[in-house]
Amino acid sequence: MASATLTIASKNYGSWSLRGWLLCRMAGLDFKERTLSPDDPSARAELLLLSPSFLVPSLDHDGNHVWDTLAIAEYLAEIKPKAHLFPAETKARAHCRSVSGEMHSGFANLRSAMPMNIKARYPGHKVFAGARGDIDRIAAIWRECQSAYGGPYLFGKAPTVADAMYAPVTTRFTTYDVHIDRVCDAYVRSIAKWPLMEEWTAAAADEPDEFEELDVEF
Repeated sequence: MASATLTIASKNYGSWSLRGWLLCRMAGLDFKERTLSPDDPSARAELLLLSPSFLVPSLDHDGNHVWDTLAIAEYLAEIKPKAHLFPAETKARAHCRSVSGEMHSGFANLRSAMPMNIKARYPGHKVFAGARGDIDRIAAIWRECQSAYGGPYLFGKAPTVADAMYAPVTTRFTTYDVHIDRVCDAYVRSIAKWPLMEEWTAAAADEPDEFEELDVEF
């Protein structure tokens, strides 16, 4: 019997839900999923970017209720230390927390201009000027991490919290045909082949299109 419940919204559109789910799976937590109705205010807040503080995903475990993706990451790292959600070395761990926090609090232009939609494809999509700076900064983070830690993940051979945080961005770059350099493209491909991402993507493909506001024709 599952010891925890993770509440999520859409698998096709829910970038924060994806992050929380990846973290729970990476930690080896035994959990069941609870998916909110498209009409639930918390689900719509996440997917339509209507709130700066999302209550989805949320984790209920052992009498503890944890929301906010970074809070979930820190909680899981505390109760599942052998999962090594953060790098072991102090300097790398600080770097991982920093780039994860940057994703958590930044890149608003990217989020609004290119909402996550795993099933969609927009070849030749024109990137708005406001989002270009976010894309360039994310690419710089990826290149720096790949150079420092050797890949294929951001902090070496195993995924960390940082990969969970940036995984939804890789799907956005694919959806909107964002042109990136060879190093960044290799990272996008590595995340796409990550078994946990393959599992999530397959589930997203089977999900009904219930959030019409996010099916925008560009």
